[in-house]
Amino acid sequence: MGCVDEEWGSIRRMRRCFRISARFAVLVAFTLPRLAVPAYAEPSASAPPSHVDCASARLICTEVQNPEEVFGKDVYVGHDEPSLLFYSNTPGSGNQMTYQLTLPTDPSTLPTQGGGGTFNFQLHPAFWFGMAMCDTQSYPVQVSTCTPDSDSNIVDPAVSPNHPGTAFMELQFYPPGYVQQFTGFSCDATRWCVAMTIDSLAEDPVNGTVLNPTCANAILGGLEYVNFAYLTLNGAPQGPANPVQFDFVKSGTPDPTKALFMNSGDRLMVNLHDSRQGLVATVRDLTTHQSGSMTASAANSFGQVQYAPTGTGCNNIPYDFHPMYSTSSEQTRVIWAAHSYNIAFSDEIGHFDFCTGPNPVTGGGSCPAGNTEGVTGDLEPTDADDNFCFPGAASLRIQVTGCLDTNTGFDGVSYKPVWPDGNTTLHSTSLRLASPQTVGGLNYDRAAFEAALPRIEVNTCNRSTVAGCTLIPTTDDGSPANFYPFYSIGTVRGQCAWLLGNDIAGLTANDFGKNNQYGSLLPLIYLVFGGHGATVQRFNDFRQIISNPCPSSS
Repeated sequence: MGCVDEEWGSIRRMRRCFRISARFAVLVAFTLPRLAVPAYAEPSASAPPSHVDCASARLICTEVQNPEEVFGKDVYVGHDEPSLLFYSNTPGSGNQMTYQLTLPTDPSTLPTQGGGGTFNFQLHPAFWFGMAMCDTQSYPVQVSTCTPDSDSNIVDPAVSPNHPGTAFMELQFYPPGYVQQFTGFSCDATRWCVAMTIDSLAEDPVNGTVLNPTCANAILGGLEYVNFAYLTLNGAPQGPANPVQFDFVKSGTPDPTKALFMNSGDRLMVNLHDSRQGLVATVRDLTTHQSGSMTASAANSFGQVQYAPTGTGCNNIPYDFHPMYSTSSEQTRVIWAAHSYNIAFSDEIGHFDFCTGPNPVTGGGSCPAGNTEGVTGDLEPTDADDNFCFPGAASLRIQVTGCLDTNTGFDGVSYKPVWPDGNTTLHSTSLRLASPQTVGGLNYDRAAFEAALPRIEVNTCNRSTVAGCTLIPTTDDGSPANFYPFYSIGTVRGQCAWLLGNDIAGLTANDFGKNNQYGSLLPLIYLVFGGHGATVQRFNDFRQIISNPCPSSS
């Protein structure tokens, strides 16, 4: 479906609601047949994992400002996330908003080993909508209360370490066609799915302690633990959402009879708002007329991990997660995260590279020596970031061998000029996103482009002196990456829409200087681990704030 032929549905003005709406009883049957794929018998890839932690499974976790202090490893833990931030001083803008978007479609040409068409799973394992949340057992664990939906929670670390404990919610949309969750990130051969994730950080930066290792090694995410639940047709979680009781089969394997599945090209309305029970996320598919929802409530098995730096205790505390702030401004941030955001849209990129050659891949392992990474015409020997690799037979649909680790060499598929550009034979269409509206159908008056490239350019960028920090990341060959995606705007039947990728012929009206849109280096103040309230300034991001050039119309 071409973007110019599309029509945005009108946004209903959402009242602040403290009661979950009635569930949809009539389900529209639009299940597509699963494509037949060769049998795959590699146990480590077909069986669900027994434990996933952010130090090894980097693609599921929010980017922390200093992974070395959290994970105790001299390796990068995180991922590349070019982002759109939305700011408003209107009360409620930090906890209630409605988005409209159109899911991207894949090209008509199938991917081949090292080439062919470029599918969405090769560009991004997920894109998501974010929001800061209260979590009194999470960083910095200096105070025991957090007033939901309140700007009283804005505490500058430079003034005091007594910031209420903070988590970060991501409503993540997963593209189809590759290795299934939780081994990979696809839910289906041809359909998208969506999950609510809430990341917390079990660290006391003032006293320099972290959650005891027995517990950290037993919960989903480890020290950066995760509440996870797919949005379902009836709003009930498939299995326990909290990281202590999380079940990789019941909770982590998407159930086509329960979870919301969506087709490429579907138009969606996404609403996020607080309720007495916790944050409510609802996705209405305006194309199929199905809906899915999830409430981050104790009743839905969401919970905190009791902060216990000593001993072996690992206790789940049933918990209703509420938004942290009333508004969305430059001061409403998650103080342990690399990014500065609260209300944000982000595309998570840099998690796919080919592994090509004669040596077989063990599911979840590294690309073997003697094989190559990269695309046809730009092949290089496999290197240190070619991990979490899977043979084509492990895929739900597209039979290519690839690796899903963070591409710190900036030479994988995400850093090639294969992003949406109007060529739908070889490249996907762009997602189309309307700016959010908040209470009373009001627009956010400011927007910002932000990229945490300084945090990611671990081999070239000094985040204290800013030496070697570049808007186009530097590859492990010492040259600029071939491409880095950027946001643009275009008009869809009279309404402005955000696009992501390259300039799209006939649609892009303003690309804001392409990569220059990410602006200048942003200094942020962080607490020093074990510094008893001492702070340090780091440059983790590029950011540019502008007046919202793409307001939504009701």
